[in-house]
Amino acid sequence: MAFEGLAEKLSNSFKKLRSKGKLTEADVKEAMREVRLALLEADVNYKVAKEFTKKVTERAVGSEVMESLTPAQMVIKIVNEELTSLMGGTEERLKMPAHPPAIIMMCGLQGAGKTTHAAKLAYQLKSQGHRPLLVAGDIYRPAAIKQLQVVGEKAGAPVFERGTQDPVVTAQEAVRHAKDYGHDYVIIDTAGRLQIDEQLMEELRRVKEAVQPTDILLVVDAMTGQEAVNVAKSFDDLLDITGVILTKLDGDTRGGAALSVKAVTGKPIKYAGTGEKLSDLEVFHPDRMASRILGMGDVLTLIEDAQMKLDEKAAAKTAQRLMQNKMDLNDLLEQFQQVKKMGPLKGILSKLPGVGNKLDDVDIDDRVMDRSAAIILSMTPYERSHPDCLNASRKKRIAAGCGMKVEDVNRLLTQFRQTQKLMKHFGGMSKGKRRRIPNVPH
Repeated sequence: MAFEGLAEKLSNSFKKLRSKGKLTEADVKEAMREVRLALLEADVNYKVAKEFTKKVTERAVGSEVMESLTPAQMVIKIVNEELTSLMGGTEERLKMPAHPPAIIMMCGLQGAGKTTHAAKLAYQLKSQGHRPLLVAGDIYRPAAIKQLQVVGEKAGAPVFERGTQDPVVTAQEAVRHAKDYGHDYVIIDTAGRLQIDEQLMEELRRVKEAVQPTDILLVVDAMTGQEAVNVAKSFDDLLDITGVILTKLDGDTRGGAALSVKAVTGKPIKYAGTGEKLSDLEVFHPDRMASRILGMGDVLTLIEDAQMKLDEKAAAKTAQRLMQNKMDLNDLLEQFQQVKKMGPLKGILSKLPGVGNKLDDVDIDDRVMDRSAAIILSMTPYERSHPDCLNASRKKRIAAGCGMKVEDVNRLLTQFRQTQKLMKHFGGMSKGKRRRIPNVPH
């Protein structure tokens, strides 16, 4: 995950501060020196890192912190606030004009994921009840229009295209089409550049002039580090972008771009791409990202993910069966499928407070759930509903069916029975049996 290296180094710096009962100015300056080095290693712009540590030091050596009963915690609080401020302070949403549609112009270098993220944005808007229209404005890259049509279909959003016609004319026609057919968002996928190409940049300027977009979003690859910031500055100088979509924040990136873009360009990060699925696009919350970097978790985003990706009715039905002690292997399979929708386990766990920084050296294998699901799917419907009927010969057949060993089947059944036992206990508590547990008020 992004920021792992930075989070670990910051955690080590703060651990040293916590070990000291009272802080001196020298202690704070030494910690900030380590913080500055950690930021530079994370590919944060040098001037940004220097200014950041200067601000934190000025606030941290004040009498309020030095005379506090928990000075180390006060320093961490200041770092958290300054990190949040560095990344923009508050989340920035898309603009909606008084008279729809809102026109969003997507731009960026080739290979940054612009077309995919146009579809991701359409998918998110559609899930919120909007009617987005995707516009194919890339007439140069082979199969670019076809790619937009494929991802547009997956997102459930129509695609407006006019072949190799001048993209400026296509954009104008698309806006008229959106007004006629009631689309409230128009997302224009423009041609990507291999570098800052003057001719293609001029085309972008013409598209902007013709349709007057409410938002110009630059898609940049977080893996490119400081180069992403340089690209953002070049595009901003020409187009006056309104925000950035930072992609691949789920990858092994140092995260410096996320911490530098706002400070260098003055333009906020509006969205973060966190995976390959169409649903893997998050509104960028500076305060939540700061908490994640400092190992404080991001429970709010986890809750929002669950609300967006999980089937509420199915979850409620399963929960009711669990509490009534009617759980069978069909319910367990349903749970595996629901968790898979949330993305990789490491990503889910990284959002829990106090867990993120401890996952660096932990190997979490998502295939464990897949293997367990494969075992259950190798059973007959009767066996899933009546796991007690699973004798030696049935287990042998199930293991052969999913390409695993009988021991794997036994392990799954043991875990299932332990879960059943736990649910039975909680079910009993919910029926008024909590009086059996001491110190629990009636």
